[in-house]
Amino acid sequence: MREAFDFLNGKVYYLATVENGHARVRPFGTVDYFEDKLYIQTGKAKDVYKQLTENPYAEVCAFDKGKWIRVSGKMIPDDRVIAKKHMLDKYPDLRDRYDENDTNTIVLYFENPKAYIYSFTEAPRELK
Repeated sequence: MREAFDFLNGKVYYLATVENGHARVRPFGTVDYFEDKLYIQTGKAKDVYKQLTENPYAEVCAFDKGKWIRVSGKMIPDDRVIAKKHMLDKYPDLRDRYDENDTNTIVLYFENPKAYIYSFTEAPRELK
């Protein structure tokens, strides 16, 4: 997942979840690579977290320089302080709203993700 992180890092990507059988998509910007896993961050009070607790399968997508990435899989919440701190240290501007010791901050990682890079001129390439 390091290559997926490298593609997503510093970019806006879109996270798709499901709510009551309907797709929900929103822009995200937090992404981290920690303990060989691809992580995202949100707040437990947000609808996106509620959607992921009801149906933990999600997909992210981003586009850059004629290529795009799709990463899909089951999102696993990681409430450990060390994992949240790693994310927030990477995004210090979030510290006015989130803290690794609060009850709202949550990071989630993809368990056994499927990731592919696509382009208009090449066949899709699976990331291992």
